[in-house]
Amino acid sequence: MDPATTFCPNPDCPARGQIGQGNIGIHSRKEQRLICTQCHKTFTVTKGTTFYRLRTPAETVSLVLTLMAHGCPLQAIVVAFGFDERTVAAWFARAGTQAQAVQEHWVEQPQALGQVQADEIRVKQQGKISWMALAMAVGTRLWLAGEVSEQRDLGLVRRLLGRVRRCAARAPMLFCTDGFRAYPRAIRETFRDRRPTGKPGRPRWQGWKSLSIAQVVKHYRHRYVARVERRILAGTAAQAEKLRRRSQGGDGVLNTAYIERLNATFRERLAMLTRRGRALVRCTATLHAGMYLIGTVYNFCTYHTSLSRRGVGASA
Repeated sequence: MDPATTFCPNPDCPARGQIGQGNIGIHSRKEQRLICTQCHKTFTVTKGTTFYRLRTPAETVSLVLTLMAHGCPLQAIVVAFGFDERTVAAWFARAGTQAQAVQEHWVEQPQALGQVQADEIRVKQQGKISWMALAMAVGTRLWLAGEVSEQRDLGLVRRLLGRVRRCAARAPMLFCTDGFRAYPRAIRETFRDRRPTGKPGRPRWQGWKSLSIAQVVKHYRHRYVARVERRILAGTAAQAEKLRRRSQGGDGVLNTAYIERLNATFRERLAMLTRRGRALVRCTATLHAGMYLIGTVYNFCTYHTSLSRRGVGASA
């Protein structure tokens, strides 16, 4: 219980969201409660977290969520720990909501993305099929955004790219996708700005000049890849190759291998995404929560891996 690393959650407090201001003190160590000297409101240390108002110890809940975030099915958790299935599902939903808030706060900030790859996962649910669209930055291996829908259409891609837009700064960027024809139109419609002309009427839209769009289309024959076609739909081939080398490094060609590996990671760590099995998800909201939980854990592991490669200590 460290007051220096906590801020007041009261929305009416003038010091809300400010850390290290000296306005947070200890109200009760036994009840794990803090007090804000600005608004004189008390709150628990778990306020705003997944563990808020849970009777189960936080260590146990954290262990259960860690197992589920690395591929353990819910039914196995129920058998191993003896919890009710609805209780574990509620924890899972709580963790997904918290993970989404963390993702939107830390990742959805303007940054130079370099190369972005996007793809969809076909998800088998009980009685229907859903689609999970994912996007990642190749240079940093950062999962940027995800959306879930029962239809694989232009609306799904627009919502996904809307989240990517909030992560992107106006810098040279390469979008690399598969042959799904909704992507080029959605990318052009998302990454553009209004340009007022000073005349009556609606301002014109102007697309980002530093944006490149590439498609990697695989042609199959008897379920095997016969040939791969690479198309440059926006920008120049030299610009696309420059951004590819900057993000991937070394020799190579335009591909969607990185987002396909991310898809495989999600299938590995989220039990409900298994291709053949009985642990199918019933509700789309559960799939949405699981996507954010897995994605946030993946980003956390990727961040610490990058620190270790650069020789930065764990304390950093």
